[in-house]
Amino acid sequence: METKIPTKETFREFYNHAAPWDISRPQEPFVKAAAEISGSVLDTGCGTGDNALFFAQQGCQVTGVDFLEEPIQRAKKKASQRGINATFLVQDALQLSKLNQQFDNIIDSGLFHVFSDEDRMRYVAELAKVLKPNGRFFMMCFSDAEPGTDGPRRVFRQELQTTFADGWQIESIDAVRFGVAENLSPQMQFTPGGPHAWFCKIRRTK
Repeated sequence: METKIPTKETFREFYNHAAPWDISRPQEPFVKAAAEISGSVLDTGCGTGDNALFFAQQGCQVTGVDFLEEPIQRAKKKASQRGINATFLVQDALQLSKLNQQFDNIIDSGLFHVFSDEDRMRYVAELAKVLKPNGRFFMMCFSDAEPGTDGPRRVFRQELQTTFADGWQIESIDAVRFGVAENLSPQMQFTPGGPHAWFCKIRRTK
């Protein structure tokens, strides 16, 4: 299923105002999964760093990457102000192997669902290069249960199962809700209580 795919300029424009996903706290499903995540963590598409900083506070060795300079600078500022040790880098998630590092865990809050079908497969191939064998990928993405067309493309459960069929084991796919920023633009409206989403736990098997 192909829908509108946001450009880098689209995301730059969001950060000039109030990005819907920039909620100044970690997304709740990641908080609930914290007991399952230890060691090194890569946060792909980390934005201004709230999920990454949360796991750094839990004792993880965290690296957050985003393809825009602005959110990375904001994430670094948050880390400095809070006295939290975390690494933030400007890095395209379709070129994660350039990090020359492997991680015990990877988290993704709202990145997977922005990719085209072609880039989705490139992304998953890059994930496999930087996630240690038997490592786990924790991902939150919009689901097809969210009505309307505002925001990113919707993801069907079957799409997840197909995308992660080779070299991965899907442990769970749970229906959750995204927390979104208050005072959203009238041109962008979601289901009351937050957009419907999937929270996935996926293990790399080879």
